[in-house]
Amino acid sequence: MNEEYIINLENGVARDAIAHFETPLSLFLRKGEHLAVVGPNGAGKSLFVDVLLGRYPLCKGSIKYDFSPSHSQRVYENVKYITFRDTYGSADANYCYQLRWNTHDQDDAIPTVRELLGDVHDAESYENIVQMFAIEHLLDKRIVLLSSGELRKFQLAQALLSSPRLLIIDNPFIGLDASTRDLLCSVLSRIASKGGVQIILLLSMLDDIPQFVTSVLPVESMSVGCKVSRAEYLSRLDIVHDIAKIKKVQQRVLALPVNAACESIKGKEVVRFNKVSVKYDERVILKDVDWVVEQGDVWALSGENGAGKSTLLSLVCADNLQSYACDIALFGRKRGSGESIWEIKKNIGYVSPEMHRSYLRNLPVIDIVASGLHDSIGLYVKTPDSELAVCDWWLETFGIYSLRNKSFLKISSGEQRLVLLARAFVKDPSLLILDEPLHGLDTYNRRIVRAVIEAFTQRAGKTMIFVSHYESELPCTVSKRLFLKRN
Repeated sequence: MNEEYIINLENGVARDAIAHFETPLSLFLRKGEHLAVVGPNGAGKSLFVDVLLGRYPLCKGSIKYDFSPSHSQRVYENVKYITFRDTYGSADANYCYQLRWNTHDQDDAIPTVRELLGDVHDAESYENIVQMFAIEHLLDKRIVLLSSGELRKFQLAQALLSSPRLLIIDNPFIGLDASTRDLLCSVLSRIASKGGVQIILLLSMLDDIPQFVTSVLPVESMSVGCKVSRAEYLSRLDIVHDIAKIKKVQQRVLALPVNAACESIKGKEVVRFNKVSVKYDERVILKDVDWVVEQGDVWALSGENGAGKSTLLSLVCADNLQSYACDIALFGRKRGSGESIWEIKKNIGYVSPEMHRSYLRNLPVIDIVASGLHDSIGLYVKTPDSELAVCDWWLETFGIYSLRNKSFLKISSGEQRLVLLARAFVKDPSLLILDEPLHGLDTYNRRIVRAVIEAFTQRAGKTMIFVSHYESELPCTVSKRLFLKRN
C-alpha cells in the first residue's frame, strides 16, 4: 500500500489487551483524514486508542507512524490525547472534591491557567489560540476554579499550543453550553481544514458526528469494525431502543415505597436563598440570587459555562464554606444554626463532573455505590447484607450489575458515570441533584437514565435540581427553570 499514512496498524494483538479484543486490530489512517471512533459505553474505544498510542506493546502484528513534516517521530511529541475525565493537571495530586469551592485566587500553591499554558515561544500562535477559545478572562484564574466547560477549553488550548500532528479527544462536546459547543465545532473544523493537525474523536452519542469528520470506525463489544465514510455510516445508522425494557425500568422505580425521609420534611421549603452572593477575592460568581425550591419541584438549572451553576449547587450540598455567610435555609433550617453537614447530606443524592473527577478510589463498584449510603468518598465501614441488596437493586436498574465486583478505575468513563448515578439514587433521597447526569453516556444509556429520572421524580415528595446544557436531555417532569448569567 503506497498511500501516505499517519498511523498504520496491521493485525495487532496487544499483550495486555489480548483478553479484551476478540480479533486482531487494524487501522490505516491516511494523511489528511479525520476519524470518529464510535460505540456504546464499555465497547473498548479508549482501550483501542491506548493501543494506537503504544501503551500496550504488540505481541503480534505491527504499528507504524509517519508524523512528517514533524522532525520527530516520537508518539508522545506528536500526539495529544484529551481524555473524558477532566483533570487539573499537576493540581490533581492534591485535588479533593471540596477544593474548588474553598480555594481563593491568592492560593499561590495552585497554578493559574497562564502558568500551565507555559512559556510563549510563538506569540502570534499563542494569541490566536487564546482568542480562538475566548479564554482571555481565564488566564489568571487558578486551575481548580475552572468550571467543567472552562476546563475543557483550557485543555484544548494547551494541546494545540504544543503543535501536535494528531489530536485525540474523548467526547469533546459534553459539558459545554450551546455557544461553546458551536465555537468548539467551528474551531475543530477550522483546524481540520487548514491541515497539519489530524483529529480523532471518541464519541458515545452515535449521531453526534461533526461534518469535518471524514471516516467512522465503529467499536462494539470489544470488537473493532471496518472503517467507513461518514456518509455511509450515517446512512445505515439505526439506533434501536428496547421500549419494553425502558418501560419495565420505569415501573420498577415507580413501585418503590414512599420514603419516610420525604414525609419528615413534608410542607417545608427544601431550599431558600435570600440575596445570596458568592465571590472569591474580587471575582463575583453569584450576585443577589433569590431562589425557593419547594418539595415536589423539578427544577432545570442552566446557564453558560462559568455562570456559577456548580457553585450554587455546592451551597445546597453544604460543600462550600461561604454558605455560612449567606442567608440560606435548607430543609426548613437556616444554615449555621447548629446543623451538621451530614444532617443536610442525608437528604441529598448528588452526582456531578466534579464528583466524577475526584472519585479516584480503586474500589469494587459495589463499594462505590454503597458509599452513597454514608455520603463518603470511599467506603470505610462494612456494609450489611440488607444495604448491599439495595445497592444491587440500583445496579440492576441501571443495567450494570455485571460490573458489581470490577474495580471502579478499570471500567470505562461512561460506565463510571452509571455507577455514580446508582450511588446518587441508592438512599432514595428526598432531594436529587443531578449536574450533567448524562455526561459521557451512549445513546441507549441516556434513554435508560432519563427513564429512571422521570419515574423517580413522579413519586410522592421527590424534589430534583437538574443541570444540563442540552434542552433534549431535560426530563419531561421539569416544572420550573432557573437560568444563571455569568457576572
